[in-house]
Amino acid sequence: MRRVAPIVMTPQVGEAAPPFTLPDASGQSVSLADFAGQRVVVYFYPKDDTPGCTREASSFRDAWSVFEKHNIKVLGISKDPASSHTKFIDKYQLPFTLLTDAEPCPVALAYGSYGPKTFMGREYVGMSRHTFVVDPEGRVEKVYTKVKADAMASQILSDLGLD
Repeated sequence: MRRVAPIVMTPQVGEAAPPFTLPDASGQSVSLADFAGQRVVVYFYPKDDTPGCTREASSFRDAWSVFEKHNIKVLGISKDPASSHTKFIDKYQLPFTLLTDAEPCPVALAYGSYGPKTFMGREYVGMSRHTFVVDPEGRVEKVYTKVKADAMASQILSDLGLD
């Protein structure tokens, strides 16, 4: 039986950010609502400890002091299990939270970040590298669907006038 690709609809700037609650690397539930009144970067990535995902996570780690200074939280989301997140966090000393959005990836679907992809001529359904900035009122402030992994953190800070 052929798997039907989900319909992908990305939240737009000004819309309410889709709410979510997901487990972190230690199994604790983390909700977007936990950060009400704060700006939050929510970034979706395909897989822990792969080249592009490591560059992206490292870009946030390397700019962490600026994010902290401006009280901006960073949440990375993939479908990897907690054990994978723990190893990834430890290996690269990531100071922010990684969350597990297990198949069928309902949070990534709500953010338009899980759907049809093509790699080397092969079509499949998977996690897309997308990033969202959620403002303190819980609305989508910025949407990045064409992400340059190693420059994502600096791009966000620049776009927010915080670099």
